[in-house]
Amino acid sequence: MKDYYNILGVTKAATVEDIKKAYRKMAHKYHPDKGGDASKFKEVTEAYQILSNQDKRAQYDKFGKVFEGSSAGSGQEGGFGWNWQDTAGFNSEEGFSFDLHDFGDIFEDFFTGKASQGRGGEARRGGDIELLLDLPLEAVLQTREETVSVSRFSSCARCQGVGAEPGTKVRECFSCRGAGQVQQIRKTMFGTFTKSGICPECQGEGLKPEKLCNVCKGEGRVRNQEQFKVSIPAGVDTNQLLKLEGKGDAGKKRGKAGDLYLRIRIKPHSIFQRRGDDLYLSVSVSFSQAVMGDEIEVPVIDGGVVKIQIPEGTESGKIVKVAGKGLSHFARLGRGIMFVELEIKVPKKLSQSQKDLLSQLKKEGL
Repeated sequence: MKDYYNILGVTKAATVEDIKKAYRKMAHKYHPDKGGDASKFKEVTEAYQILSNQDKRAQYDKFGKVFEGSSAGSGQEGGFGWNWQDTAGFNSEEGFSFDLHDFGDIFEDFFTGKASQGRGGEARRGGDIELLLDLPLEAVLQTREETVSVSRFSSCARCQGVGAEPGTKVRECFSCRGAGQVQQIRKTMFGTFTKSGICPECQGEGLKPEKLCNVCKGEGRVRNQEQFKVSIPAGVDTNQLLKLEGKGDAGKKRGKAGDLYLRIRIKPHSIFQRRGDDLYLSVSVSFSQAVMGDEIEVPVIDGGVVKIQIPEGTESGKIVKVAGKGLSHFARLGRGIMFVELEIKVPKKLSQSQKDLLSQLKKEGL
């Protein structure tokens, strides 16, 4: 007696989904068209047909075989009634013909694949385009308008995207009768399988021009260099993507256009360093300013300067925060913080009078 559970490599507690997954794996492994063992393929298919059927599985678990009336006696004493003819009938000239509906999606990707859309749809959609847009750091302070140049497919002006030479007709495709799809019949030792796919004659359009457009050669689109004005929001950052819907490549024969994506790249600044919406700046102060304190002017990102206070006894590396002088927040009001790091400047050359003063300070314990 055949052990169907062992054949599929599952236990008696296996669920229908477990059996289905096991069979999918075995079918791919042993299918003759993939160089597999034909007899093994038939065996695992037989096991799947029994174990995937609730009634047949129950009989098999209880009696070790399946009783199916006349088909049980088709020359197999004590057999399970499994017969290739049971699946969809037998044709003496063409062999066995399977109804793949009984096997759900197990054979869908194996024999038929997923049918591509005919009559346009996503098959005609234009491609997406991604451009790199370099911006100076100052550009993120406020919303601004940029002009970008892009090489893209656009609708053919001569044929208005139809793909046919003006004055000629567009007729129904003879091969697919306007369906955009054709059926391919494949014969194997296990039966005849039907596969649906895009019509190679009209590329899924269902229609064919009498004469192709002289400019676009039937595609309905041509490549051009175009310019678009783009609004760049304040606060954008490096690697942020901005989407311009419908500004990618035009689809073939009036198909939907793809999208244009702008990837932002912020250029490094000579003075400021960016961390999110905050800015970092280093300024040098003299020894006397650090000791006695002072008020100094520091630059800001949007031009001009701002005054900050240096406290008495400031040590090198001290951070002074200036609120509202960072970068604009993205999609909300307000600005980040500017952090000013104070670095005490040590002079490398001193005049004689400076040396005398420092000597006096040294004597005073400073």
